[in-house]
Amino acid sequence: MKDQNSILYVQTSNTPERQYSPLVLAQTAKAMDIIPRVYFLGQGLNVLLPGEAEKIQLGSFPSLKELIEKTLEMGIEIYACEASKQMLGWDKIQLIPGIKVVGAGTLNDLALDSGATMWF
Repeated sequence: MKDQNSILYVQTSNTPERQYSPLVLAQTAKAMDIIPRVYFLGQGLNVLLPGEAEKIQLGSFPSLKELIEKTLEMGIEIYACEASKQMLGWDKIQLIPGIKVVGAGTLNDLALDSGATMWF
């Protein structure tokens, strides 16, 4: 059932500048009483490997690791695509704690159920 008060943010890029956007927007949405969800797909998963998010810090923003941790602490769900993990050859690799690894169909379900979807 479509929830008009929700936004799905889909991250497909491993470009550092683009990694910040869905997390910042999801935190902002939560503060606005909007239900945010973040879904990482394809090359976007690179930042979810242990030790990778710590390496990214742009300008005066906190590190990407800190941003991910805060997003999770705020109760915002972050998903990672299982098919993308397989495509990248990461079948046995664990992602950072708190990330929910889900099937590709979950992205379709989340998109259909969200009031809006934004891609990065």
